[in-house]
Amino acid sequence: MLFNSYVFIFAFLPTVLLAYFFINNHAGPRWAKFWLLSASIFFYGYWNPVYLLLLGSSIAVNFTASVAMERAGEQERSLLKKRILIATILFNVGLLGYFKYRDFFVGSVNFALGTEFPLLYMALPLAISFFSLQQIAFAVDSYKGLTQEKSFADYMLFVSFFPQLIAGPIVHHKEVMPQFAETENKSFNINNFTAGCFMFAVGLFKKVVIADNFAGWANYGFDVAPSLNVVEAWVTSLSYSFQLYFDFSGYSDIAIGLALMFNIVLPLNFNSPYKAASIINLWQRWHLTLTRFINLYVYRPVLRARKQRGFSFAWAMFATVVAMEVSGIWHGAAWTFVVFGFMHGFGLVINHIWRRLKWPFPEWLGWFITFNFANISLVLFRAQDWATVGKVLSSMFGFGDGGFTLQKALFFQDNMLFQLVDKPNYDLFATALACSTVLFFVGIVRLSPNSQELRERSQLNWRWLLFQLIAFLIPLTLLQQVNQFIYFQF
Repeated sequence: MLFNSYVFIFAFLPTVLLAYFFINNHAGPRWAKFWLLSASIFFYGYWNPVYLLLLGSSIAVNFTASVAMERAGEQERSLLKKRILIATILFNVGLLGYFKYRDFFVGSVNFALGTEFPLLYMALPLAISFFSLQQIAFAVDSYKGLTQEKSFADYMLFVSFFPQLIAGPIVHHKEVMPQFAETENKSFNINNFTAGCFMFAVGLFKKVVIADNFAGWANYGFDVAPSLNVVEAWVTSLSYSFQLYFDFSGYSDIAIGLALMFNIVLPLNFNSPYKAASIINLWQRWHLTLTRFINLYVYRPVLRARKQRGFSFAWAMFATVVAMEVSGIWHGAAWTFVVFGFMHGFGLVINHIWRRLKWPFPEWLGWFITFNFANISLVLFRAQDWATVGKVLSSMFGFGDGGFTLQKALFFQDNMLFQLVDKPNYDLFATALACSTVLFFVGIVRLSPNSQELRERSQLNWRWLLFQLIAFLIPLTLLQQVNQFIYFQF
């Protein structure tokens, strides 16, 4: 089930929300959490019921491991606890590796050695990349004695809570579950509900009105057009950069908004990354909970693995590259993601070296370089193969063949607006519209307040309610064709 669908908005959400608070007030919080857990399981199984077995098995194994670590003794670093932790991590990584990376590794071996091992062409189970990382974090916290969950049902709710199950944020147990026990959160809260509705409406607008429309240009340039000229290539790459930006920020807003309706505060996961004036700051703003996970469970362990005591800048930079490579591979099972990870790893190294040298650098130039670096690297993120990478990147720098016109991309979706333009002016109109649109959105992502900032300014008055109503009604008229969120693919 998708957030941007009529069945979710008009059937699932109101039913679950109303019943949750009714049960909380009349039957008690235990049954209310059981209802929310059942709704979350239904939400996940609606996509493909078969994968409920995978999710349930993963939850059962991880919960059993956490209980076993708790019973292993009070010593935080006991040998038995360490063995259980290692086995739990290997289980989660192995599960993720089998379903997500098996064909990638087998295909790479076949290409390198000329073998013909069969590929499974297995569909990636929904949300496996997210619930696997969330449970690894829980296992490590359990090993350190930072969390103790004695209720299997509560642990299931922690993993499967539907607002954040599919694509994050990746949360820690201590961030979410204590909120369900707070007395004031068991009753309907009009302030949280209106704030949640605002975030949901803004997120839906970002996804349906902005991201999905940029997808038409990006898809045509990447997947359909046989060749591109310079302008077309830049419009193509920037269209995908904006598609991804508004798609993921839209999902993050919706997830936070939905949780707020249930009086649950999820951590911020997206904070205007295209305002960043450095690669370091970019990753402090993009996918914050994934960056936090990579920092805690990849970067810091690699940093501590150095045998010599004391800080080593060179080793810290090595740990940075390793961490970003893990981030790149996590996003997708392809060599393009491997190179994407290395690009950002070495970009961070250069950024750290520059800071260490304390050379002055204008803020506007830092933003310009960072934005374009991100845009160019996202060509690797989006392209299906190396031929597409070559087509787009070479055309961006003036080495393309040209050959198709922007009006083909605009008419690819058969938009009635463009049919009103005189045929002799198609190309000129299309080029002017595309260039002005991407430049307009460069200004939007650079200068405008984000949804969190707008939410802090929101008030219960007619102006904000009208703005929220418009932001909600416009995407509702465009939901005839429901499109997945991009991060569902990861």
